[in-house]
Amino acid sequence: MRTKYSKYIPSPLDGMDIGDLLDALGDFLLQSGFRQGFRELGRGVPGNPSRDMEALRHAIMEKLVEMGRIPEELFEDWLENRQEGEAAEMDRLLDELIRKMAAEGWIQTVETDAPGPSSGEGTGTTDSPTGSARFEITDKSIDFLGFRALRQILGALGKSSFGRHETTDLSTGVEAFGASKPYEFGDALNLDISATLLRAIAREGLGVPLNLEQDDLQVRQADYESSSATVLMLDTSHSMILYGEDRFTPAKRVALALAHLIRTQYPGDSLKLVLFHDSAEEIPFRKLARVAVGPYHTNTREGLRLAGRLLRAEKKDMRQIIMITDGKPSAVTLPDGRIYKNSMGLDPMILEETFREVAACRKSGIPIHTFMLADDPYLVNFVRKVTEIARGKAYFTSADTLGEYLLMDYVRRKTETIH
Repeated sequence: MRTKYSKYIPSPLDGMDIGDLLDALGDFLLQSGFRQGFRELGRGVPGNPSRDMEALRHAIMEKLVEMGRIPEELFEDWLENRQEGEAAEMDRLLDELIRKMAAEGWIQTVETDAPGPSSGEGTGTTDSPTGSARFEITDKSIDFLGFRALRQILGALGKSSFGRHETTDLSTGVEAFGASKPYEFGDALNLDISATLLRAIAREGLGVPLNLEQDDLQVRQADYESSSATVLMLDTSHSMILYGEDRFTPAKRVALALAHLIRTQYPGDSLKLVLFHDSAEEIPFRKLARVAVGPYHTNTREGLRLAGRLLRAEKKDMRQIIMITDGKPSAVTLPDGRIYKNSMGLDPMILEETFREVAACRKSGIPIHTFMLADDPYLVNFVRKVTEIARGKAYFTSADTLGEYLLMDYVRRKTETIH
């Protein structure tokens, strides 16, 4: 039997970590409508960013150039003609890469009758990632992007990890820091074996068998870890992508990072997501990647009303609202359900209704912490008034520093002593 050898030709995708590629594609996968025209913005749940396979191929090629894996000349040839030479081979490699991403659970594809937006959600993968197919990123990708965003933010701060919230109170838990105490009904049965046996010996003397009674039981005490309930309010009004800056995609990244932080470091906490625009609605985090801004106004009062209702149903030691916005309240829902809108300046009626809802949150013991992505004087005054009424905090930041401010503020509030 003769073996025929041929010259090995390396592939530009050899040894590439899909996780690194997915991280590089983060802004594309979380796109918020910044590159869409006003007429193209979606309706219903805000946004309908492009999810077709052709857009995915184009984004991957751009990132491969940025990562230095292919020359820019090959990208230009690929754009002009994919039927011949290296461009055709690159197109084949892209198809293989997309199939691999689907097989590993990073994306799921949906066949459509024709290219373009689709309202359906797929559950499987296709054999051929053709241009007529659309894709959705999976929960696995959402969790991964949240992890990467959290790591990048913490890396910029010089931090590697955050600890859980500790207080001066003691309770029985898994991690033992305090002295042992006699077991009481309701305590976690985290036995201090040595102390328990010593009490039994002191009562009965040294001998076998050794009889244990309930009064002998000693349990280790752990630092009491309080839990908190948070509602994250994201402004999805049109201003979040106006003025030459995409402010909503960074807000998405921070939301995913906060969700990952809470899930991994503060498992007793709860986090819910509320979008506010002409109205407001709660959505699960797994749908956040597909959300984009719309041609909407800013109904801050309706967002606060929904957030307050969600938090009042929580039985937590701490409850709070974190609001990310860049604009003034410009809409309010009337008693009959109609939405009154006025984008010209600060409407006194809208402000009054908004401040009334802020006061209702304060009455329920729910502070409002506002992260304002604009610094116009009238917006500064509005945020200061909200902070004064709600006894929360205000941060005037930018899309670049939002993550650092928000995560550090969340952790700082978690590490403050509760009496």
